[in-house]
Amino acid sequence: MKKLILITLVLVAVGVGAGVYTMRRNQPDPVVTTQPLTRGDIVDSVGATGTLEAVETVDVGTQVSGVVQQLFADFNSIVRKGQVIAKLDPSLIQTQIEQQTANVIRAEADLERFKVGLADAQQKLDRAQQMAERNLIPRTELETAEVNVKSAEAQIRSSQAALTQARAQLNNQRVNLGYTTIVAPIDGIVISRNVDQGQTVAASMNAPTLFVIAADLTKMQVLANIDEADVGRMRPGQNVTFRVDAFPNDTFRGMVQQVRLQPAVVQNVVTYSTVISVPNPDLKLKPGMTANVNIEIARSTNVLRIPNAALRFRPTTDMFAALNQSVPPEMQRGAGGGFGRGRGQGSGQAPSTPSTGSGQAPSTGAGQAGSGQAASGQAQTAPREPRAGTPEARGGEQAAAQQQGFGGRGGSRGFDPNMTPEERQRRREEMLKSMTPEQRERFEARMRERESQGTGAAPQVNRGGNPGAAGANQSARGGTGAASAPQSRTMSSGATTIDSLFGPLPAVESRGAAWLFVNKQLKMVRLRLGITDGTYTEVLNEEELQPNMEVVTTMTTGLESRTTPGQGGGQNPLMGPQRGGPGGRGPGGGGGGGRGRG
Repeated sequence: MKKLILITLVLVAVGVGAGVYTMRRNQPDPVVTTQPLTRGDIVDSVGATGTLEAVETVDVGTQVSGVVQQLFADFNSIVRKGQVIAKLDPSLIQTQIEQQTANVIRAEADLERFKVGLADAQQKLDRAQQMAERNLIPRTELETAEVNVKSAEAQIRSSQAALTQARAQLNNQRVNLGYTTIVAPIDGIVISRNVDQGQTVAASMNAPTLFVIAADLTKMQVLANIDEADVGRMRPGQNVTFRVDAFPNDTFRGMVQQVRLQPAVVQNVVTYSTVISVPNPDLKLKPGMTANVNIEIARSTNVLRIPNAALRFRPTTDMFAALNQSVPPEMQRGAGGGFGRGRGQGSGQAPSTPSTGSGQAPSTGAGQAGSGQAASGQAQTAPREPRAGTPEARGGEQAAAQQQGFGGRGGSRGFDPNMTPEERQRRREEMLKSMTPEQRERFEARMRERESQGTGAAPQVNRGGNPGAAGANQSARGGTGAASAPQSRTMSSGATTIDSLFGPLPAVESRGAAWLFVNKQLKMVRLRLGITDGTYTEVLNEEELQPNMEVVTTMTTGLESRTTPGQGGGQNPLMGPQRGGPGGRGPGGGGGGGRGRG
């Protein structure tokens, strides 16, 4: 009996060992997908839609009512300034002219009659004065003669005013007669005709529009609606490319001319109108066309670029185990014990890097995906950097500044004012020693810039990509004098438009990491990144990488398709475990809906 039990145990051990060997032998090899580094152009652009319009359009109307008698212009007619383009029926106005002419003649006759009456009254007054001197008439008759003269003079003045009024009405009707002839106010092309011959137009409260004339269709403009999230990166002079549905294979070019400050709110979406000047020498573009606009924010020509998919790649402990490779030390430090289930940054999130001794962090551009904590393998337990502008971030900046010899809130723009020049120089040397060469170079450049401006301010971090953000932060911390800085800047610069006060956009630089697959091993490479177009990102440290080098974008270990506990291999994960499926009562299904016998 004991021999039988011993033989059974030996057979079971041999079977288990053979099963383990078979499983390891049948385990698939990991599949690594790579893409090469290439050289090319990267354009950071902002997309929008807009409407094509003529630069100058004039609505031609009429100030008088009447029937359209003749039309001398139609759609697409080329007209010159002063050219007759329409005529209204002048019959009614001519009748009124005749009536007003008669009123003028009658007013002139009344004036002559009153002048004769004045002469007669003046003669009677003279005779009355002579007779009064001889006491031949009573005093009342003399006074009556004087009143008659004054009354005649007043009637003459009234008649003169009536004559002037009649003449003005006559001139008004003559002017209206001229308005029955519609002429072109400018040289241009008729893009709209709103009346037909024989139609009656009534100009009562406002002038009806008969024609719309565009001054010059060889020069047009696009009014693009830019989202409020992107308007901070708009600058006059930026290059623009756009397409229209009428010519899908043609690319038209323009230039940003103006960013209007009047917002438009449609369904709680705030947009700003941006004027883009567009040449149209071939007259292909028509007013009212919808343009799909791409505004070029930054361009890098013939630079080394990396696919954004490589920046989003984050290896796990399972991947290292499948490659029989130990987890790199820097990954273990960044993971904090939870690397296998680390939470990486998704696509489009800005990278966050630990703050350096200089207190500066690289600014990031929109669309640089996976180039921060995710690419360097930081996990869920890694501490998060406080967001700029929060009390925690401000407190950390002040504490760092005090440790390095900077003042508090009042002295955050430079070293502590109570320090001697020797102590200030010694503190600066200590700070520089603790920095990397790149950080030291950037810090010295920023300090030289601040000293040249006469502020001696510590470097400010611009995280939002907005060139005015750092200035706004400095103004907020600078006390009462900073509140009037924008107004004094506007008044002292002598600028005629607000667009000329915005400076150029700062250079975009961020940190990231990529993985190379060398000798069937993963190797991490630190990167300094520039602008991105959503597909590729510019690599600034080209000396460490070469074109055509393969970077890892995805990796599968072959274990992803195995049935996980609680979910069958062919089940719908949204429906949960079901009976009768692969995760039911079959052998080894133990996590399914039935009773597994694993």
